[in-house]
Amino acid sequence: MTDYWQRYKGKKQQMINRIVDIIHSCETFLITSHVRLDGDALGSELALWHVLRDIGKEAAIYNGDKTPTIYEFLPGANVITNNLHSLHNFDAAFILDCSELERIGEEGNRIGSIKQIINIDHHISNNLFSEVSLVDSDASSTGEILYHIIEKLGVHITKDIAINLYTAILTDTGAFRYSNTGSHTLFVAAKLVEAGADPRWIAENIYETKSRAQIRLLKDALNTLEFDCQDKLGSIFVSQPMLQEAKALPEHTEGFVDLIRSIKGVEVAVFFHETSKNNYKISLRSKGRINVEKIARNFGGGGHVNASACSIEGNIMNVKKKLLVVIKTAGI
Repeated sequence: MTDYWQRYKGKKQQMINRIVDIIHSCETFLITSHVRLDGDALGSELALWHVLRDIGKEAAIYNGDKTPTIYEFLPGANVITNNLHSLHNFDAAFILDCSELERIGEEGNRIGSIKQIINIDHHISNNLFSEVSLVDSDASSTGEILYHIIEKLGVHITKDIAINLYTAILTDTGAFRYSNTGSHTLFVAAKLVEAGADPRWIAENIYETKSRAQIRLLKDALNTLEFDCQDKLGSIFVSQPMLQEAKALPEHTEGFVDLIRSIKGVEVAVFFHETSKNNYKISLRSKGRINVEKIARNFGGGGHVNASACSIEGNIMNVKKKLLVVIKTAGI
C-alpha cells in the first residue's frame, strides 16, 4: 500500500479528500461513463452505486448505450437506465472512466451542466474537464482508483462491491496480462477476492460465454486478416453487412483486437469496426515500446500507451491508409 499512496501526495491526496467531502455533503448522485461500455466503466459505476446506497445516499446510473450482455451478471446491472429525464434532483455527478464529456454521448452537455462534477479516470488522454478531477494514469483502471477512495470513505466492501471492482480491474488489465498490472493492482485484486469476488465465476461470465453469433462474426473477421510492416502490424475489420450476416451485435466484437495482438511477431494490432456507413471505430493494441495512445491522438482519440482507440471517416481502404501512415511514423 505504501507504493500506492506515494503517488497520491499533494494535490492528488487533496483531491481524494475533496471527493470524500463531496460524498458526505451531497445526498443525490448521478453516475455515468462513456459510450461503448466496457468492464471498467460498468464495474466502476455499479461499485460506486452500491457504496453510495450503502451509506444512505440516493444514486442513479445513466448510460448512453445499453449494457453488453456479458456484463448483465454484475450485481445491480438491472438498475442502469438509458433514459435521462430531469437533472434538477442531482446534487452531483460522477463521470467515471471517461476522458472527455463528449464521450458520454448525446447527453454529455446536459450532464456537464450539473453543479458539481467529479471526474475519476485513469486515461492519460483525460482533458481534466472538471475542477474536481482525479486522474491517475499509473492506475490499472478506474476501478482500482475507486477501491482506494472507498477505503478513504471507510465503507465496508461488500461482496457486490467486490465483484464489480474486480471485474473493472480484470477487464482493463486484460486478465492481468497488460503492462498496467502492477503489484498494487494484484494487492487490490486479492483484497477483493477476500471480500467475496470469485475469480473463476467472474472470468467464466466474461470470457467463456461467447454466443454462436459472436463466433460466426469472428470467423468472418479473421478472413480479413492482413499483415504489414514486416508482419509487425496485424489488422482485421468488421463491416455493417458482416454484423447483419452473422446476426451479431457491436458488443460481440469485444476481444477481437486482443486476439490479433496475441499473434507471435505482431507488435501493433488494429481492429476496424464500421459503426455506421464509412465511419470506423479503431481499436489499437501494442506490445512493448509502441505508444498507440499517441497514434490515436492524431485522430482525436486516446487511451493508454498499449491500448487506445479513435474514429476515422472514409471507406475502409482510405481509413487504413491514413492510419498506416501514422503508425509507420511511430517507428514500428
